Amino acid sequence: MNIAFIPVRGGSKSIPLKNIKPICGRPLLYWTAKAACECKDIDLVYIATDSPKIREVAEGFRQEAGEGIWEKIRVVDRSGQSADDRASTETAMLEFAGAYGFDNIVLVQATSPMLRASDLEGGFALFRQPDTDSVLSVVRQRRFLWREDGRTAVPVNYDVFHRPRRQEFDGYLMENGAFYITSKENLLTYQNRISGNIKTYEMEEDTAYELDEPDDWVIVGALMERKGFGAEERDMPSGVKMFLTDCDGCLTDGGMYYSEHGDELKKFNTKDGMGFSFLRGKGILTGVITGEDVELNRRRVEKLKLDIYKPGCRDKASAIKELCRQYRIGLEDVVYVGDDVNDLEVIQMVGFGCCPADAVPQVKAAAKYVAAAKGGEGVIREIIERLDKKILTN
Repeated sequence: MNIAFIPVRGGSKSIPLKNIKPICGRPLLYWTAKAACECKDIDLVYIATDSPKIREVAEGFRQEAGEGIWEKIRVVDRSGQSADDRASTETAMLEFAGAYGFDNIVLVQATSPMLRASDLEGGFALFRQPDTDSVLSVVRQRRFLWREDGRTAVPVNYDVFHRPRRQEFDGYLMENGAFYITSKENLLTYQNRISGNIKTYEMEEDTAYELDEPDDWVIVGALMERKGFGAEERDMPSGVKMFLTDCDGCLTDGGMYYSEHGDELKKFNTKDGMGFSFLRGKGILTGVITGEDVELNRRRVEKLKLDIYKPGCRDKASAIKELCRQYRIGLEDVVYVGDDVNDLEVIQMVGFGCCPADAVPQVKAAAKYVAAAKGGEGVIREIIERLDKKILTN
């Protein structure tokens, strides 16, 4: 059994009760708990706290969201000794491990709210590799480091006489504190969150921020809004009339597969089909707009019974404007899912532009909602489920 462990204490001094302080419309704890609950590799999510207020908020996640992923949550007590500001996180982990059964544990820190389920799944994929005992999340920093050596300063990671250009500089890896994965056996043996053969999972550079000081709150909050966190509460449209998506990288994982006879294959996700069926039942137009014109795409669109199919489209923005005129729909009532630079104009133009977790950075920055799922992993279904509450009221 794989479990997530999120230790949150009520005694933060820099920001009182920071673990339940709102950010992007939700308590801080909500975001990492959500990522852990959405991770397909995690069976249960334990939130350990010494605070009655934090317990009440954490238990409220299940009540508010109803059934589904939130059923994974268990709120457990954390002793005063392990919650003391002088106690290490390992103290809380070992206390928990002595009372609960599990095989593997991922320590998730609530002060890293930009963590996504896809990051945790990437970490577990590494953890399952041979000769791997632990995995930790990192970010790549491309800064030139120095250290003091007596009366002089010495460069740590570059040659001052051959200063590399930033784009040619590998830089270094830095812990971002988002998550650490290890086995219960190694945790108890080494009394530490990581041990043995350790691998790193690289996250986006801006996830290096942790919420420890008041100024961090402003910076991280702005980054989260830009990345689409809280979009379902803040920007989710209420009058969706048309749902369009790119094909490769959204309906598929973007990979190209070939049979032994040279036949081209693509991998689609059946969960997306159920999502489109739901929209069709609500009378919402659905379609695919793609730059490719291949038989595989046409057959998939026919099987999904979509209303619109625009293959070989080189100007998606113009095509969507024409569709809006044809069906007498405003751009503000259109949802579009894209993953690459040729989708960027449309993402910015429609009422609700979305993208998968592995979209290119420019698209993720422009999208109002960045899904937890990657392309081909049910991203369309996830977005439709986010829309569900709003659609049902119209």
